[in-house]
Amino acid sequence: MPSLDDLKKRIKSVKSTQKITKAMKMVAAAKLRKAQENAEQGRPYSQKMQNIILNLTKSINDKENAPKLLVGTGNDKTYLCVVLTADRGLCGGFNSNICKLAKNNFKKILDDGKNLKIITVGSKGLDQIKREYGKYVIKKFTFKDKKQISFQEAEEVGGEIINLFSNNEFDKCILFYNNFKNVITQIPQAQQIIPADNKSIATDQKNLSSYEFEPDEDEILEDLLPKNISTQIFKAFLENAASEQGSRMTAMDNATRNAGDLVDKLTINYNRSRQASITKELIEIISGAESL
Repeated sequence: MPSLDDLKKRIKSVKSTQKITKAMKMVAAAKLRKAQENAEQGRPYSQKMQNIILNLTKSINDKENAPKLLVGTGNDKTYLCVVLTADRGLCGGFNSNICKLAKNNFKKILDDGKNLKIITVGSKGLDQIKREYGKYVIKKFTFKDKKQISFQEAEEVGGEIINLFSNNEFDKCILFYNNFKNVITQIPQAQQIIPADNKSIATDQKNLSSYEFEPDEDEILEDLLPKNISTQIFKAFLENAASEQGSRMTAMDNATRNAGDLVDKLTINYNRSRQASITKELIEIISGAESL
């Protein structure tokens, strides 16, 4: 059984940890509101861009000469998987859920005899992926020094993807991130961004408007498709930012409550041990007095 000193030190240690987790929960709650607003405001823009691309796609007559970013290379041999995670931990299952979905896809790709290439964004995802799939990682991005990720970072990642595609390094590109639903629920997503996945674009066909384009559709797509890739990556960044803070807030709230329960349990053990020690001393004093 631990001594009274040991119990007292442990209670003090757990209380200090509880103060830290409570503070982290409050910081995450403050950051969550802004991150959630950014994620919700970014969704209409990315969805509208997808709708425009769908309209343009329907207007193209010569599919064979259409931009490769839209229709793909015609092959299905090499997959580029871009895994977006956080650079910081203590956010529950946020990073693990993304990596779990990504690893399931990695296994399926390799089992089908396809080639796999991986780009990681965020050090926590790299830490989990490199143990099993480290040899497939071709590029690592980390933005630890950035307080808030902007569209510039999304363009940096998007530019790397487009350069690889231009050099025929892969045939399909899949993006992995967490879609923010609410504070408790964040849903891991696998979104194909190259070639454009028409199944995920504008599922409500009745809401599509008819447009006339100038200049012609091919010329617009050449400029719009690279921007769409950066936009989808930035949307994933925004969704991840909100999901990370929501997950951290929940995790720190659970940790604070668990620390409180542990303090109560340790305090009961401390009081019992102290009472037993006092009782033992009294028995020794009484026994000594009786022997005299």
